[in-house]
Amino acid sequence: MYKYSNKTVAFITLGCKLNFSETSTLARQFIDNGFSKVSHNQSADIYVINTCSVTEHADKKCRNIIRRVHKLNSDALIAVTGCYAQLKPQEILDIEGVDLVLGADEKMDLFNRVSKIVDLKNSSNYKQKEEFVSCDISQVNSFFAAYSTDERSRSFLKVQDGCDYHCSYCTIPLARGKSRNISIEKVVNEAKEIVKNGICEIVLTGVNTGDFGKSTGESFLDMLMVLDSVDGLERVRISSIEPNLLTDQILSFIKESRVFLPHFHIPLQSGSNKILGLMRRRYNTDLFKSKIQTIKELMPNAFIGIDVIVGFPGEGEEEFLETYSFLEEVQPSFIHVFPYSKRDNTPASLFKDQVKEIHKRERVMALSQLSDKLYNLFYKSQIGRTEYVLFESTQKKGKMFGYTRNYIKIEREYNPSLIGKVCEVIID
Repeated sequence: MYKYSNKTVAFITLGCKLNFSETSTLARQFIDNGFSKVSHNQSADIYVINTCSVTEHADKKCRNIIRRVHKLNSDALIAVTGCYAQLKPQEILDIEGVDLVLGADEKMDLFNRVSKIVDLKNSSNYKQKEEFVSCDISQVNSFFAAYSTDERSRSFLKVQDGCDYHCSYCTIPLARGKSRNISIEKVVNEAKEIVKNGICEIVLTGVNTGDFGKSTGESFLDMLMVLDSVDGLERVRISSIEPNLLTDQILSFIKESRVFLPHFHIPLQSGSNKILGLMRRRYNTDLFKSKIQTIKELMPNAFIGIDVIVGFPGEGEEEFLETYSFLEEVQPSFIHVFPYSKRDNTPASLFKDQVKEIHKRERVMALSQLSDKLYNLFYKSQIGRTEYVLFESTQKKGKMFGYTRNYIKIEREYNPSLIGKVCEVIID
């Protein structure tokens, strides 16, 4: 008969900030019902794994984690949810030890389903039976409202889910469904709850965050303007926003805002218009360049992070050099570089001219080196400036860390009284 040892649960999150907000919300449900949260490196009664499926590497990492936690405690209940669970539930169920796989529409009900399985396991006539609950993603309309409370200084607040863009390389619309969001009223209520928990910085998260308002008839800018006046909320970041949705009105508002920070994460994906067309992106390099120029004119000290995919089908040396030259020209603060990963059921997986892995690795290395150069240039441009840092609880070798408004990482001697506080510093 299955019995809890200590009524413990461990959580493992793979992928984006959106997943972190959802995992944290799931964790609160368990804790509110008497569970103790433990590290995923410890033996636990229950393991909850919230998966990503943006690359084959992410899928493989999930499979390895399942095997590892099953080895830690072969009697543990293992529940898997997230994008990989929606896309390939049977592939996950075939791994020894998995009890439950939940698709996109059932994630919010994970605690109740786990509880039912536990009750069955405690019955004398229980026989091991894996369960999976999938759904027709095209019919999903529900919204799993979520925010994180794991870190005392910062919360990831989910405001939007799904995507209607259907870029040729991406499985996210297949894993999360169509674009939808909660209302501005709900966003504000959750922001107030976050502030009540003593957290003063919020990061707005979503699959296509700037598409907020599609299902409620509101707008992303309207939401920003209302959040700007929430009492006790000191800082807000936007996790990622498509360049075609980052309007001049939004940029002008952020410049004048009380709480919104000069920190942008904008996916470029390629600096070649040919490749952007093959990717089915909704902008060209001219539009992207104009957005970066506007940000730098309005907020000269803003941090600008850019996502780039290398090795997309059809990207020859000429197209890659276009991307490299374009990045040198626009000079972001940082480049997040990803090698293209062929995903099942996407148009790009069937494209001709697939790029060899060795060329992908070479291009990742080249752009990573360029990113280091641009990152150092940005940091050097900030030396001597007065900035404001929100210090976090992490302690390492007697040091504590925090980030300025424009996302420069600052360290100082550990002082617990500064955790969650905004402090003035001079960058050296």
